[in-house]
Amino acid sequence: MNKRYKKISILAGCLALAISFGGPAAGKPLKKAKAAVPAASAPVAAPSVPAPETAGSTLPAGIKADLEAGQQINGVCAACHGPLGQGGKKGEYPRIAGLSFEYIQEQLHKFKARKRINIPMFPYTEERELPDSDIVHIAAYISQLKLETAMPVFRENEDALVRLQAMEKVFNVPRAEGDVEAGAKTYKSECAFCHGAEGQGKKGRPMLAGQYTRYLNRQIGLFIKGERIHDEDLKDRTQDVLNQLKPEELQNILAYLSTLDD
Repeated sequence: MNKRYKKISILAGCLALAISFGGPAAGKPLKKAKAAVPAASAPVAAPSVPAPETAGSTLPAGIKADLEAGQQINGVCAACHGPLGQGGKKGEYPRIAGLSFEYIQEQLHKFKARKRINIPMFPYTEERELPDSDIVHIAAYISQLKLETAMPVFRENEDALVRLQAMEKVFNVPRAEGDVEAGAKTYKSECAFCHGAEGQGKKGRPMLAGQYTRYLNRQIGLFIKGERIHDEDLKDRTQDVLNQLKPEELQNILAYLSTLDD
């Protein structure tokens, strides 16, 4: 194992890290190691066999990523976002599994440049902790993580541990309150162009289906207050679609989105 990633794995195994793609801290940030982490070597071609627990999706043309390195780096992220990228605490830490490579990469660069402010992410997005080459590896790995949404069918000879491990990979967002039919109509007219007809996301736009309602609601609030930028092409945030929609319309959209991974 590469010494640098070995250090990261040991760090992740010993301490609960306060890292989040937008969620609040789980505790105080860790003290940074005294010794700087060496710069990563140049990215290499992705292994022919995907790392464990990945869906094997195709990366953008020309992208070379080391999925094994990404899996090692994910040991740090897993403390809050889970080993499968499933998030936790009912949306305090968002699901990141299956987000597009482009979106994950963009957000990590924003955290790194302090264009997206999230205090718990600061210690882990500094150059010595997360060089640009590592962003490629972890974005590729997370984008290929797959979460099942249907209950597995067990065979009689499978023991309790096997069943428990299979159940841990099942992810389903609880149904949110609101008018699903009205939410579907508003979503398709106002949101689908960027986020996909079924909330699956598009390159630099995140998927919304299969994301915690609590997390989505929190981000909507940040967008409306201008603490996050929803549409970078708009100079006047009051003209943003989220600022134009009524609270009940937003709640109906959330209700609709919560049905998309059923």
